[in-house]
Parts: sequence; C-alpha cells; structure tokens
Amino acid sequence: MNIRGVLRVLSLLLLVMAGAQVVPLLLSLVLDEQAATQGFALGAVLTLAMSVAFRFAGLPTQQLYRREGVLIVVSAWVLASLSGAIPFVASGAIPSAVDAFFESASGFTTTGASILQDIPAMDRSMLFWRSMTQWLGGIGIVVLFVALLSELGPGARFLFKLEVPGPAAEVLHPRVHQTALTLAWVYIGMSAVLTVLLMLCGLSAFDAFTHMFSTVSTGGFSPHAESVAYFSPTVQVVITVFMLAAGVNFSLYYVAARDRSTLPFRDTELRAYAVIVSATVLLILLDLGPSPEHFLDAAFQVASIVTTTGYATQDFTHWPLLSQACLVALMVGGGCAGSTAGGAKIVRLQVGLHAALREVRLIFHPSRVSAIMQGETAVGEDAVRTILSFLVLYGLCWAIGALLLSIGTPDLGTGATAALASLSNIGPGLGAVGPAGDYHAFAAWQKLLMVFLMWLGRLELFVVLALTQRSFWQR
Repeated sequence: MNIRGVLRVLSLLLLVMAGAQVVPLLLSLVLDEQAATQGFALGAVLTLAMSVAFRFAGLPTQQLYRREGVLIVVSAWVLASLSGAIPFVASGAIPSAVDAFFESASGFTTTGASILQDIPAMDRSMLFWRSMTQWLGGIGIVVLFVALLSELGPGARFLFKLEVPGPAAEVLHPRVHQTALTLAWVYIGMSAVLTVLLMLCGLSAFDAFTHMFSTVSTGGFSPHAESVAYFSPTVQVVITVFMLAAGVNFSLYYVAARDRSTLPFRDTELRAYAVIVSATVLLILLDLGPSPEHFLDAAFQVASIVTTTGYATQDFTHWPLLSQACLVALMVGGGCAGSTAGGAKIVRLQVGLHAALREVRLIFHPSRVSAIMQGETAVGEDAVRTILSFLVLYGLCWAIGALLLSIGTPDLGTGATAALASLSNIGPGLGAVGPAGDYHAFAAWQKLLMVFLMWLGRLELFVVLALTQRSFWQR
C-alpha cells in the first residue's frame, strides 16, 4: 500500500480544514471572544502543522488504488473530527477531549447529537463553527477537495464513488472532478437561496447562516436550546421545505436544470420519498388530532426525521406511541441516495423489498426468471447482492450498538434509538436522548462507540468495515 501517497492527499484535506477554521477565527475577533480566538488560532496552527508534516512525509500521488482510496476516505473523516475538536478543547468551551471529539464528529457526519446542556452559554463563534462543521460534512469533505484539486488524477473517480452517499454514485460528466464540482455548486446554490430567505424572514445574519449550515447539510445543530421552535411558523415552513429538498438526490436538480424537463420527477425513489412523507404526515396528523398547528408540527418533524436532520419544534417523546413509532421507522429509511440525508436510503429498501417478494414468488414458480426493476431499469444481481448485504450489516450494527448503549441507560428505548440515531446520522432519539435531552450522560467508551457508528453511517458501512479485514493490510 502506498502510505506516503495517502499522506500526501491527506495533507491537502488538512490544509482545507486549517483554512476553514480561519472563518470562525475572524468572527471571534469581531465579537471580541478572546477564549474562542485562542482556540481557533491554536486549532488552525496545529491543523496546518499536521498538513505540512503529512506533505513532507508523503509523495506526489501518481495512482490511487482501492486500498489507498478506502484509507483516504476513512482517514479524512477521522482527521476532520480531530481537527474540529481542537478549538472546543483549547478554548475551554468543551473541556473534555472525548466530549469535544464527539461533538466534532457529530458535526462533520451531520448527525447532530450533542453533549451540550447549555447551548446558548457557548461563545457565538464556537456555535458558528459547530454548525459550519455540518455544512462542510454535508456534501462530503472528500467531494469538495476532489472538486477543487484535479491533481488527484484517475484515483479521484474511486474516491468520489466511496464518498457520495447511496448504492451508486451518479457521474454527470466524463471527468469526475467536474461531477463533484457540479454537485458542490448545487449545494452552494441551495445554501445561498436558503440564507437569503431566512434573512428576509427576519433572522439575523448569525441565525440565518447557522441554520442554513445545519438545514442544507441535514445536520440539525441549532444555537438555540429550543431549536427551530425558537422561530416563527413562517421560518419553520421555509426550513421544512429546504430539509425535504436536501433529502432529494442532488443529481436530479442538475438534470432538471440542464434538460428543463420533468424526467427527474419520474424517478421511482423520488416518488416513493414523496409518498412516504405525505402518508406519514397524514397518519401522525390523524393521531395527534387534525388542526393547523398539528399539521405544521407533523410536517416539520417528519421532514426532520426522514431527512435525518434532527431539528425539533416539539418534544415528540410525549406524542402518542403510534406517532413515535412512525418517526422511528423513518429513522431507518432516511432520504434518497445522492442526498445529504443519512439512513439506509429509500432505494435500498425498495430493492430489498423487491428481492424479498421475488423469493416469495419463486416458491410457486422456482424456474421463473424474474429481474428486479427500479423504474424502467433492471437492477443487476451484483447490485442486489450488495444492497442485501448492506441491509444485513446495517441491522447487525444497530443491534450490537443498541445492546452496548443500553448498559447503564434508564430504558431500552434510550439505548436502541441512540444507536439508531448515531448509525442513521439523525441526532435525537427517544427517552433520555429525545429532542429535550442530550448525550452527556453516556460513558466515555459509549460516546466513542457512537462516534464509530456515526462514521459507519456516514461512510455507509463497507468502507469502514473494510479496514477491519486482515486481507486489507496484506500485500
């Protein structure tokens, strides 16, 4: 394995991370937050030092193979989480290194789980950085630097496929860095539109940017203890619309803009996404009792959970059990492939269901040849096998995580949904980790386990688990 080539690529990522910390550093200077200024200055300097060390230890990248690509992607998220935690610890905002690492990893993986008990007490520049980590992680740090740094050469295509969420990565251009750049521009454009709309709704620049960061990335961090309930119903409607938009495959926006046709709206996953959202909102509305207030609450929470954003306007742990069960079911599915949403992805559940029904039909017609269709396209048997394997691993990781996190927790729901919320990159669950709760009470080893689950969910299992195989490290 070309370790020195991997270090050279990672040095570029660290350089981007050091530059990113300059933004909240400048904000802390403007706001005269001295502790935060010291934290960001130290974070930027240490990250830059790591970048320089990696660059001198590395060699120019000539060719990236699969092993190097896997190691780069996983290492990128680990290093980003470590780099992002430095300002929290150095400023004293989060004195515990484990807690700071948890908060940073939760941000970059767009999970939105938090150990903070008094969010408004933190410096505003720290809260800005906390939300900004989600925006950086939303489109994928690797996609961003693939888009900006064409020197990665032919290995960029493999990195892109590893990083883009979903069972298949859409390549819109022959050159993969152009595809990454296209998706990045869609992401930036959506971010700009939402920021303007929030400011037109009366939000301050600080609130507009922090909530834009967490909405477009489907992350869920808010600088207010009340989350989005702090704002007016109009703001909640705007954020609901953009959460749902961020849960759609980003390549469909590009295709719609390029061809000016309705072809993307014939996408079977998008139609299933719309049906799931509509049906769940209606079911919860009937369960809560029909009223305009309940409709907004139901629509907001369904949008927040299905896109794995994790915002809250109500403490849904006090809702009827049917409504809570609906939200937990949405945590598993998540949004569309190729979006910033987490979860197993709707297209995988569709293919998995079709495969299961095909097996039922084969009981009565064992010699029948039946292809699994996704729209008008037949899904290859290799893809079906990969998707079924993913779903099995997903369930197994959830079960093991729930078992371990249930140790010392007040109820089974807390441990089970904490594991699911981490693996699906959602944030809030039920019980002690509901919208009104947080993750501070877990033991340090449990927080590190949840960080691992966050990485598993963000990188979609296979990439991270590949590193546990002995054959991966053998020549």
